[in-house]
Amino acid sequence: MSISRRGFVAALGAAMGAAVVSTVARGQGRTYPSKPIRVIVPFASGGGSDTFMRLIAARLSESRRYVTVIENRPGAGGNLGAEIALREPADGYTLLVISGSYAGNAVVSKPGFDPINAIQPVIQFTREPMMVVGSANAAADTLARVIDKARAAPGTVTYGSSGVGGLIHLSTEYFASVAGIRMSHVPYKGTGAALNDLLGGQIELLFGGTSTLLQLAKAGKLRPLAVESPQRLAALPGMPTFAEAGVPGFDVDLWHGLVVARSTPHDIVATLNRDINAVLRSPAMGSRFAADDVEPAGGTPEAFGASIRKDMERWQMLVKAGKVKIDG
Repeated sequence: MSISRRGFVAALGAAMGAAVVSTVARGQGRTYPSKPIRVIVPFASGGGSDTFMRLIAARLSESRRYVTVIENRPGAGGNLGAEIALREPADGYTLLVISGSYAGNAVVSKPGFDPINAIQPVIQFTREPMMVVGSANAAADTLARVIDKARAAPGTVTYGSSGVGGLIHLSTEYFASVAGIRMSHVPYKGTGAALNDLLGGQIELLFGGTSTLLQLAKAGKLRPLAVESPQRLAALPGMPTFAEAGVPGFDVDLWHGLVVARSTPHDIVATLNRDINAVLRSPAMGSRFAADDVEPAGGTPEAFGASIRKDMERWQMLVKAGKVKIDG
């Protein structure tokens, strides 16, 4: 079979072009980033997601390889910013910060994107133990006594949350399910309002992260009842773990992390994961996170993805079992 000179030249050009594309694709991780990176935080500035991402971005910039532009796009419990980020090209230059509420929103609010298959996890960068506190003047001064009260008179124990269908609402109902009790939900427009009523004794319980509740508990303004941690916190050694308090099956914590669009090249994901892991392992970052009673997490994209799926499955089971009423 013969081939014309024109055909040979065309075939050779196509082969060379394919080789160049292949070489560029393989080298993306080595040259990345070559321009500023847009990081979408789907919450207002000043919150945990925003604060932790800015800390990491500042450390990354010290290498002079990374220039990040952080953009706060709050709305719809984080779904608005997520939809914006996931519509952008999957080239590693648009990153999305997510928190533990991501899995809950996926189950409760049914966003306009596939919460699992539209993303590729990059890294989990924080883990924050969940704790439960009570009013300082409440008669039930231990978690065991709270549970006993709820069992003796279902619905009489009141707890607050930052809103119907939010992470605190879901987490508290999950606790009630594990403990085999029923409590009354009092939703608020944000954690601050719930905290005010807890401090005033209008509600009895509130779940939340250590960065929100620990200092108030240490100051004696709230009664620390339990923390979701393998061991007690050094900052408050008198507070038992949930397992010690008689609820070993409660294993919810708060977290923040980074994802990209699903088809982002794997070598770019590996580069981001490697460099952010290095930041999280630095003593300076560890000390800064510890000031907020937060642990730097790190790890692989696969481990982070498994955590997201685990949370989604948990909330799906809770909602299907009728343990959570989204209408209030």
